[in-house]
Amino acid sequence: MTDLVPIAVALPIVASVVALLAGLVRSRSGWYVALVGSVAQVALTAELARRVVADGAIRYVVGNFSVPYGIELVIDGLSATMIVLVAVTALGVLAYARRAGPRSNPFYGAYLLLVGGLTGMSITGDLFNLYVFLEITGLATYVLVGSEEGGRSAVAALRYLLVGTVGASLFLLGIGYAYVATGTLNMADLAAVIGEDVGYTATLIRASFAFVVVGLFVKVAVFPLHTWQPEAYASAPDSVSALISALVSTVSAYALIRVIYTVFTVDFLEANPLAADLLAAAAAVSVVAGSVLAVAQSEVKRMLAYSSVAQFGLVVAAASLANETAMIGAFVHLVGHAMMKGSLFLAAGVVATATGARTVDEYDGLGERLPVGAGALAVLALAMVGVPPTLGFVGKWYIALGAVETGSWALLAVIVSSTLLTLAYFARLIERIFFREYAAPAGETGVAPDDADVPGDADVVADGNGLPADGNGVSTDDGDAPLREDVSFGMYAVVVVAALLAVTLGAAVFEYAQFVQPTVTRLLS
Repeated sequence: MTDLVPIAVALPIVASVVALLAGLVRSRSGWYVALVGSVAQVALTAELARRVVADGAIRYVVGNFSVPYGIELVIDGLSATMIVLVAVTALGVLAYARRAGPRSNPFYGAYLLLVGGLTGMSITGDLFNLYVFLEITGLATYVLVGSEEGGRSAVAALRYLLVGTVGASLFLLGIGYAYVATGTLNMADLAAVIGEDVGYTATLIRASFAFVVVGLFVKVAVFPLHTWQPEAYASAPDSVSALISALVSTVSAYALIRVIYTVFTVDFLEANPLAADLLAAAAAVSVVAGSVLAVAQSEVKRMLAYSSVAQFGLVVAAASLANETAMIGAFVHLVGHAMMKGSLFLAAGVVATATGARTVDEYDGLGERLPVGAGALAVLALAMVGVPPTLGFVGKWYIALGAVETGSWALLAVIVSSTLLTLAYFARLIERIFFREYAAPAGETGVAPDDADVPGDADVVADGNGLPADGNGVSTDDGDAPLREDVSFGMYAVVVVAALLAVTLGAAVFEYAQFVQPTVTRLLS
């Protein structure tokens, strides 16, 4: 037991309060508070992951009350992966947000609160406290989605609030059924009581499983319970879209897998084969529908949002297989999707900031206009497709191999076809970027009007290579395509580093698989 475990949850929550209080003294001081808190969180979670590697799983009971009465926090190979992913991603997006914004102290307070909620979801061993952290995460996310100026983000946040509340209520109802049937809320204790005393075919347990899974399906955005996601991602500020697309559904998907296999266990799926079949069916529909809807989008951020619906379908497919290889693939895909999809939103933000392009049609000739941003976006898109040897390929490979091992040929066909479906919507984007010429709209001179409302109101505007423009805000490039606002070095650096990691981390998956294999084995035993 180590006292560092509860600090991993408390640190970002305390930093959130500090950011709000700092705003009373000095406005726009929140970024520096968030930076200190995020760096400390990365260091803390990395140390906890190191201890898991060295000594095995860490268990901490709050207040030293005995289990199942005390609130248990558990860090093993899988939860260590999640908390490090949350901390590192939050720090990376924070570096991007330094210039891209939003910049208010309440924004950074909600930002840090989200990190705390996601960390708590990742390590709690108590089902009710999972609900508490799920609600903290939801409340912070609603605020962040609505932080963009204008009515669109407010409407998207309201829709997210309404749908998210329904999902959380269903999840809480499922917890209630489980508690009535067992008299406990500790996950490990729940599994023991269900298996030994209540039985896997008991009506209350089946009802609990159904409500918990459907509630988490809403949070993961599995089709057709995804309706909140596209507008939330598209309407939020670019930095917020990246953060929530990378982490919120990812940690919710992790919670789904953890609850299914820690609370209900493999034995429940064997006793109720219909449950596993419904998981597989939901996964297949989500992959196909999400991909088809992504192809139909003209707005890039909405296309990326529907892509997430399809990609999380793959994770649910892996969960339905109850196979060790597929489960490792699910977690590789969770990590890879978080990094790649979050970075794709950031890359789209770089493009929009520099050129104003936010629709697929406006990406014509982007390779010449903005080579660094366009190149990073293309690499990340190919990684999402699953081109070897990228991280996206390895995750899909493990999941497909798990389907082969279990003889799930129909699901294997869906998993393999997901690559072609993903290529369908990313190929048209890449084709416009590199194989079409930019045609400037009639009357476009490259000079911004004097009264232009430029976020950040910078005096220096970057050209397509991140270099300064002249004093009139006109790109010092060839002038054929005007660039609207400045893109900082930090914004470029985050997306370029992410693109490099998407390619190089594929080789590290085998070492990661060895790290999580003992936890996955226990999860499926």
